[in-house]
Amino acid sequence: MFTHKKSVWLYLLPGLLGITVFYIVPFLGGIWYSFTDGSYKNAFVWFDNYKAVWQNEMFQLGLKNTMELSLICTPLVWVLSFIVAMLLNRIKPKGAFFRNSVLMPYLMPSSAILLIWLVAFDFGGVANRLVTALGAGRVSWLEGSALRFPIILLFVWKNLGFSVIIFLAALQSIPKPLYEYARLEGAGFFRQAFSITLPMVAPSAFLVFVMAWINAFKIFKEVYFIGGAYPDPSVYTLQNYMNNMFSKLNYQNVTTAAYSFAVLVFLLFGILFLIQRKLQKNIS
Repeated sequence: MFTHKKSVWLYLLPGLLGITVFYIVPFLGGIWYSFTDGSYKNAFVWFDNYKAVWQNEMFQLGLKNTMELSLICTPLVWVLSFIVAMLLNRIKPKGAFFRNSVLMPYLMPSSAILLIWLVAFDFGGVANRLVTALGAGRVSWLEGSALRFPIILLFVWKNLGFSVIIFLAALQSIPKPLYEYARLEGAGFFRQAFSITLPMVAPSAFLVFVMAWINAFKIFKEVYFIGGAYPDPSVYTLQNYMNNMFSKLNYQNVTTAAYSFAVLVFLLFGILFLIQRKLQKNIS
């Protein structure tokens, strides 16, 4: 047994070495950097950088928009992916084509998707043609606060497929005799959904929610390609702020903002984890 364990470490060593060199060391170095003044002496200023960043209006705007967009996008992806997975689970095995189709946006390059989106939401694009067909006036989707709609729609469309696959795998792992026994006992669709389906997919549902929220925090790519480095204030994200500080070589503000956001994310997911454990205990 001891020899077996030693051989396992030999296989793990290359991966652990890469994680240490490229992740752990830079992470710790960034923490040290966020407490320095950025001069050639790298003098410690302790929490002065954090106070300055948290008082910065653009940081506050970026943090606010990032949280708002994540709170909009995450529930949308979570609910829609569960509904789509339920529908695909009902039409198996004929749903293979639809399963592959729903995953395609996740696999497509972002640049190709963004080109399609720019054409679709142009002032004379498909979106405005649908709007005029319904009797309303055209909207400048790629300008001002209206930019939020195509960005949210793009995020949901791109990230829906991966969440659907996770939900679908969880649904297909539920033993079918449970539903047969429930039907014999007179349980209807909603009774089966709340007594069998939801408790059985709860761990996967939590995973989908966490992953959707993590991806929502990375919505900067869509915002940057459509709105640029300085988009409309309604879609200016925290990543926009960090990217602009990096381009100005203000590494103290970049690291300070990054670790401030990391602490918030760890706290949020810690709370979610505690809620999930409590709900799982109540279900069991």
